[in-house]
Amino acid sequence: MGKPTGFKEFTRELPSKLPVQERKKNYKEFVNALPEEKLNEQSARCMNCGVPFCHSGCPLGNIIPEFNDAVYNKEWKEAYEILISTNNFPEFTGRICPAPCESACVLGINQPPVTIEEIEKHIIEIAFEKGFVVPRKPNMRTGFKVAVIGSGPAGLATAAQLNYAGHEVTVYERDPKPGGLLRFGIPDFKLEKTVVERRVALMEEEGVRFICNANVGVNINTNEIMRDYNAVVLTGGSTIPRDLPIPGRELNGVHYAMDFLKQQNKRVSDLTIAEKELLATNKNVVVIGGGDTGSDCVGTSNRHGAKSVTQFELLPKPPETRASYMPWPTYPMLLKTTTSHEEGANRMWSIATKAFIGDDQGNLTALQIVDLEWTSAADGRPGKFTEKEGSVREIPCELALLAMGFLHPQPTGLLEQLGVELDERGNVKATEQAFQTNVAKVFTAGDMRRGQSLVVWAISEGRECARKVDIFLTGSSLLESKDTSLFAQTV
Repeated sequence: MGKPTGFKEFTRELPSKLPVQERKKNYKEFVNALPEEKLNEQSARCMNCGVPFCHSGCPLGNIIPEFNDAVYNKEWKEAYEILISTNNFPEFTGRICPAPCESACVLGINQPPVTIEEIEKHIIEIAFEKGFVVPRKPNMRTGFKVAVIGSGPAGLATAAQLNYAGHEVTVYERDPKPGGLLRFGIPDFKLEKTVVERRVALMEEEGVRFICNANVGVNINTNEIMRDYNAVVLTGGSTIPRDLPIPGRELNGVHYAMDFLKQQNKRVSDLTIAEKELLATNKNVVVIGGGDTGSDCVGTSNRHGAKSVTQFELLPKPPETRASYMPWPTYPMLLKTTTSHEEGANRMWSIATKAFIGDDQGNLTALQIVDLEWTSAADGRPGKFTEKEGSVREIPCELALLAMGFLHPQPTGLLEQLGVELDERGNVKATEQAFQTNVAKVFTAGDMRRGQSLVVWAISEGRECARKVDIFLTGSSLLESKDTSLFAQTV
């Protein structure tokens, strides 16, 4: 425990951010680093609890009190080694994770929780700065070859771990650059792509091979993959977006959020955009969906110079503090105001879109919407809704972005050709214990298996799946798992 009285002496503080008008001028990250004194104070707030619930709150099982203690004592190499024993990519989770570990922090029962996510980001960035992050090459190669299809967080974690185990790993990515959602879904102002490229370059130094513009099942033969590799891991994510099939859906100006975000990521990276450009400039933009993807559309639209930005949510406005149906240490569904919301957005809750309205040329001009009235279930959660009488109206809109989540992976092509079974939700069927499909040497992890989820869950699944693949190939494994990290084994 860094400082026994730290949680009494210091309160939670987050880094400063660039002013809204300044950060809206570009797509760069705008969160400043914590000064060393403040970082020391924030790590001192960790109470090193007898039962650290932050461990269970983190899907990776990060060893949080220990790395907080190392940060307090300025033992940066030790902090880095503790952190990477459970997390391959803290530079990603330290920027974009919703921090379920903080929701489970014991201090959070009656005080603001420890700034775990920020401390994590500072550990890895300081480790890069001080030269602690070096290629981790295996001592020997096993001779086994593994294909990882998809280079999102689950695929990267799977590839990194299997490479550490000594296998020859090739990652196939259908986009022009590796990273999946990290590269082409999350805006640069939240995660600059140099951060992703830095990690990919390190993995290449370690021996992982990346093949891009490789859509297995389309321009890469599936049978050849099955023939040439001893194991195949499917980590292609949940890519089919939820649609809104209402009148006017076919109008020009109604688009999926991810198409909009992917284009902007390509634009920032000077990559070719083959499709018709989607821009919010001088348009009334409505984002339909209240999650992180919707928030990313808000921030991007503001940077485009939209005339107005409105975000709809079907559910009622969440509470600002825990309700009875979201007790500590569960992850609470509270009102979340992101940095994109700070930059300007009209947020509306309990709203349903009834129709898209257009002009004679087939262009979107307005939305027909209605207010909803929700009843509460027995436990206090939102129950059923009805349309509020007399509330139907139109609002101007030239660009509507559908950000209502994702249903399942693309079933045609690769999955169909492999003959893998799908579950009732359309995801690739495999148990959490084995990560193995009905096709003997084919495994799966991440959103493709569990459905749309968090980046931190994708990394966790990739690590656990890699261990199962290693056991499948060699009969045993020394790879770390959430329950048996190398650090945990040595203390």
